[in-house]
Amino acid sequence: MDKKQARSRRARQTRIKLAELKVHRLSVHRTNLHIYAQVFSPCGTKVLASASTAELDVRKELAGKEGKGGNVAAAELIGRRIAEKAKAAGVESVAFDRSGFRYHGRVKALADAARSAGLKF
Repeated sequence: MDKKQARSRRARQTRIKLAELKVHRLSVHRTNLHIYAQVFSPCGTKVLASASTAELDVRKELAGKEGKGGNVAAAELIGRRIAEKAKAAGVESVAFDRSGFRYHGRVKALADAARSAGLKF
């Protein structure tokens, strides 16, 4: 089993558990260049809010900075944005789905920023 298969296995197990709980899900995906966050409905089929460093507004805000979308500062920005968008969509509480990624670095920064912006995990 290679690294990608192990990550997808961990992600699948998490999603199975969250589907049983029937709660809103904050899903995070990261690449070397960008970080993405989405809030899914309890049934898991509808995206209620999304934010990423690939968005035009965010890219303009990060344009002069080093590292752009692939650093902790960008992850914190996305965490704040997803919390604002989720609250605007009427979502106050979510379950955090880290998609099999380790909970440190950019993933942790996004989660902490979302919590500080008022989203409950």
